[in-house]
Amino acid sequence: MFRCAFLGCGGRARGHAHAYKHVRRGRLVALCDMNAERLQKFGDDFGISVRYTRFEEMLEKEKPDLLHIVTPPTIRYSLLKIASEYRVPAVIIEKPIAIQGEDWRDIQGLAKSTGSRIAVNTQLHFHPRNLELKKLVASGAIGEVRFIDASARSTPVNQGPHVLQLVSSYVNFARPMKVFGQVSGVEHLNSGEPSPAHATASVLYANGVRAQVTFGTEGAPKSNPHESVYMHKRVAAYGSRGFVHWHMAGWECYTAARGLEQGVHEYGAEDVLGQAGLTEAMFDWLEDDRRIHPTNLSQSLAEFNLLLGMYVSSLRRLPVELPLDPPDGLIEALKKALA
Repeated sequence: MFRCAFLGCGGRARGHAHAYKHVRRGRLVALCDMNAERLQKFGDDFGISVRYTRFEEMLEKEKPDLLHIVTPPTIRYSLLKIASEYRVPAVIIEKPIAIQGEDWRDIQGLAKSTGSRIAVNTQLHFHPRNLELKKLVASGAIGEVRFIDASARSTPVNQGPHVLQLVSSYVNFARPMKVFGQVSGVEHLNSGEPSPAHATASVLYANGVRAQVTFGTEGAPKSNPHESVYMHKRVAAYGSRGFVHWHMAGWECYTAARGLEQGVHEYGAEDVLGQAGLTEAMFDWLEDDRRIHPTNLSQSLAEFNLLLGMYVSSLRRLPVELPLDPPDGLIEALKKALA
């Protein structure tokens, strides 16, 4: 049984913890949060008695096999560096993995040297319905994949990592090679997750598949009756003989063998199973180095590099070749250009 620990006991951490009802090979043994009141409440709610307010102390004493880092995105690199120095075998860290070029570059450097297995928590990949549709695509049921259309009505940096990971999974994890993007909206550029409010881009992947990705309320469609912008993430894959379309409240597909099919699902039920699946996939990786996690750090950094490429493309008004060595000061440049 793998020993698992949490750094961060905020609202998002509860989603990670609820999933342990469905996790077979791991158990929660320790928590850490600088906010003592939040730490005690979380520990009481989930029955975890071992609690710390110092990160390094928890790592030194508990030596977890798997660490969940569920903290604000402004402190990704420093926490990953500490986990790496303490030789934590596996880490699941919340998205986004970075917020701009400078921290992306720091984490990219760490990825080349760390001995820790690190995955980013883009759990939509593991939603049961999504897995069914991906299996259908992989079987060749829709023919050769030609085009991907994906979107989220939240900001690029907030929900973009989920969407770009979904696109990766439907193009068989081919790396993005070129992006031509446009962005607008300054209202979120001074937030804790600085981002343009809206963005859209055409993306070419290494296997020749093209994708259109769109973020924000100005361009991304509503895919279901929910009012919250966070409930409108979706991805559609179009092939030579059919298509599949997943969104947060339902799905549809067309294949020559089965015709048009469609249905609904409940996001909360799907998400807790998706989170459990993402966690179990880390144990697969711990048990066998060949079973690399689908949302591993290298893959996630390539997807975030695509997002940075969208920003640079909009500033240069030109397509951008990927991978991109992002310039410093991208967020400030966007503030100036979009003011």
